[in-house]
Amino acid sequence: MNDCCATNDKSKKGYDVAVIGAGSAGFSAAITAAEQGANVALIGHGMIGGTCVNVGCVPSKTMIRAAEALHGARVAGRFPGLEGEANVVDWGRLIGAKDDLVGTLRQKKYIDLLPEYNGVAYVEGAARLNGQGVVVNGAAFSADKIIVATGASPGLPDIPGITDVPYLTSTTALELTDQPASLMVLGGGYIGCELAQMFARAGTKVTLATRSRLLPEAEPEISEALTRYLMDDGISVLTGLSYRAIKANENGIELTIERDGRPELLKAQHVLVATGRRPNSAGIGLEEAGVRLSANGGIVVDDRMRTSKPGVYAAGDVTGRDQFVYMAAYGAKLAALNALNGDSLAYDHSAMPWVVFTDPQVAGVGLSDAAAKAAGFETKTSVVPLDQVPRALAARDTRGLIKLVADAETDRLLGAQILAPEGADSIQTAVLAIKHGMTVKVLGETIFPYLTTVEGLKLAAQGFGKDVAKLSCCAG
Repeated sequence: MNDCCATNDKSKKGYDVAVIGAGSAGFSAAITAAEQGANVALIGHGMIGGTCVNVGCVPSKTMIRAAEALHGARVAGRFPGLEGEANVVDWGRLIGAKDDLVGTLRQKKYIDLLPEYNGVAYVEGAARLNGQGVVVNGAAFSADKIIVATGASPGLPDIPGITDVPYLTSTTALELTDQPASLMVLGGGYIGCELAQMFARAGTKVTLATRSRLLPEAEPEISEALTRYLMDDGISVLTGLSYRAIKANENGIELTIERDGRPELLKAQHVLVATGRRPNSAGIGLEEAGVRLSANGGIVVDDRMRTSKPGVYAAGDVTGRDQFVYMAAYGAKLAALNALNGDSLAYDHSAMPWVVFTDPQVAGVGLSDAAAKAAGFETKTSVVPLDQVPRALAARDTRGLIKLVADAETDRLLGAQILAPEGADSIQTAVLAIKHGMTVKVLGETIFPYLTTVEGLKLAAQGFGKDVAKLSCCAG
């Protein structure tokens, strides 16, 4: 038991619910169960708060914002009569400020919350299922229901030599006290793209190498445009390749790749592996307890968050799906409610927003055109470049586009993706439109505020039936 975080009766051995994992999903499950009147054991191992606050969302996004400040000063000249410049003068202080923010949020949003819930007892230690409950530090705790929310960790690609080199992950890259002179980033997903741009804007020479295109789940128009914008930031973007071998040399790391049947050698001071995350499902006794795992190690759950073992639920990144902190918290809340109230609530991600915090930001919801066609829809699409959005013209930054996908038969909006500097704050309108079954005709007739990025959704909706370049301001 960790005294600094302990609540409730430390000697209690029987609980209504045991939650394994003290990150965002674990806290969501524990708080929800406590609000239902349950006695809860929240079992944490390692730093309380999990991935998002400690090594994921919070530290990466504050560093990304810092890099955006550098970039914003440098491109001030896009406005006539302005010029600007900015540089990193003390990388260590920047990292220190990031660490201070992480510590503050961990304290306020996790540690300080525990005393507010009398029904939650915090237990520190590695947990293992034992048939009747869990064992922590040799002590057995009985529990009527168990919720596993142990998260995920960076995975390693299958590259000969990778385990023999001092590679960085998204965690350790943000702990460097000296700014790297050069960096290879492996992986073109959201983590790879975000961190590659952040380091490049801070002044590191960056090469981004990936087997597929960037953001392979995004619309191809958005992937192609983002590739250009990252290259404009000085990043060497290499796609459609194979990783052949990696090794350390006297100056850092060298990676052999193959493109178009020809080998190439890449060199950098550091290599950052961002090729995916693997669920933290090992060492908990899951398979021995009869909990089925998927091929990627994720805990298999149904739409009620139930595993194959009666009484055992799972939520968050450990399930290997929808690896976003808000979806982890949502799924964990459902798991707790179902565990205590008869499994009546179904997990629904049909209107799940996702965001990539590059600049421009990428945000989406619903089905891509390819996914919609694969699901049997006859689709129609509308693409509006940002140079048709007045907000972008006023900002003198027309990087980006908006793409909508609709059902050609019913006119219902099926999906939306935005590539824009303020795309993350604009996607929720499309989320609500999809959630409530809105047609693109109704979306295009809805009143939007002028000179906003989100107005681009209205223009894109109008683009199904007319040329928006021929509209006056606010018309239509």
